[in-house]
Amino acid sequence: MNTLYATTVANAKPKNRAYKLFDGGGLYLFVQPGGSKLWRMAYRYLERHRTLAFGKWPDVSLAQARSRRDEARAILAAGQDPSEEKKRAVARARLEANDTFKAIAIEWTEKNAREGMAAITLSKISWLLDMAYPKIGSRRIAQITALEVLGVLRAVEATGRYESARRMRSVLSRVFRYGIATARAERDPAADLRGALTVPKTKHLAAITTSKGAGDLMRAIEGYGGHPITLIALKLSAHLFVRPGELRKAEWSEFDFERMVWDIPEHRMKMRRPHRVPLSNQALALFEQLWELTGTERYCFPGFRSARRPMSENAVNAALRALGFGPDEMTAHGFRAMAATLLNETGKFNPDAIERQLAHLETNTVRRAYTRGQYWDERVTMMQFWSDELHRLRDGATVVKPIFGTR
Repeated sequence: MNTLYATTVANAKPKNRAYKLFDGGGLYLFVQPGGSKLWRMAYRYLERHRTLAFGKWPDVSLAQARSRRDEARAILAAGQDPSEEKKRAVARARLEANDTFKAIAIEWTEKNAREGMAAITLSKISWLLDMAYPKIGSRRIAQITALEVLGVLRAVEATGRYESARRMRSVLSRVFRYGIATARAERDPAADLRGALTVPKTKHLAAITTSKGAGDLMRAIEGYGGHPITLIALKLSAHLFVRPGELRKAEWSEFDFERMVWDIPEHRMKMRRPHRVPLSNQALALFEQLWELTGTERYCFPGFRSARRPMSENAVNAALRALGFGPDEMTAHGFRAMAATLLNETGKFNPDAIERQLAHLETNTVRRAYTRGQYWDERVTMMQFWSDELHRLRDGATVVKPIFGTR
């Protein structure tokens, strides 16, 4: 039974010692000598006397204090301790304050940075997220719907940046998945939007063809955080510039590491002609690393689901996308155009030697007969130069010395 009145609470004066003014159901007003008036509730739980604080008057009125008392008594009736429930509620509130999409996205980005993701990739991710924050940044991640995410993506599409919208969907999806992994979200609404966005018209075999771009690309590859076999495939794509299918289907039996040569059989070549690839010191070192991972298998790059099949044809392209390079910027096939362009620009090598290393078929039959097997020594020199140049463009790294063999 309630015994206090609002006027009684308001008129309560401090005394030399603290005292209590009791209401019903364990609720009382604790009046301190300094004049503070605090709402408290006395109760028993598991045969122990406990006290629950409801706040300070007048911030909390008599009616509000009674409401909180009733809530606490309902919790007691359910066999729970209202003090512990209050602590859990405070913890939930604090957690919810860090449950916004922006807070989780920043946390995920910082995690990627700690794990060594390339600065250029982090920059592209941050740029995409910055466009999403105005609409969903302050929303609790668990409450964001697919419709809200679609609104974010449609706003980007409205500017004509279709590829950016597609990449943003992927980034948002990764943030949602991180939220799920850290128990702050239950599903990924961005995953529901596959197929909802405009497919951009991509440039045919997009490639990076500038020295600066090549350096940025190699630095980004160094920061790749995916599977180590895929990382080696990325690096060898740059150093060897063979066709993607030729690399992913490479078999250990095709290599002579003492002579530092890779002999690709004709049945795996586009032009159905056998092709020889000189291995630079850097390429050889990469194959040494790969041997530790897959040397007992048939394929240098076995599939992740079954070692009896080679790596997926999308693996290198998917890794480039993960690094932030869209299909309009760089493709697995683009490593060939990058090497051809930059090698030709040096003026150090016969264009025919470059073409032979690319395994391009000479259209003139007489000239093809003459050049067959030519330029080998120049190609050996060129492949070592190219690997050294890739390292120089990346960071000026010293030439790697192999342990498999030497020329």
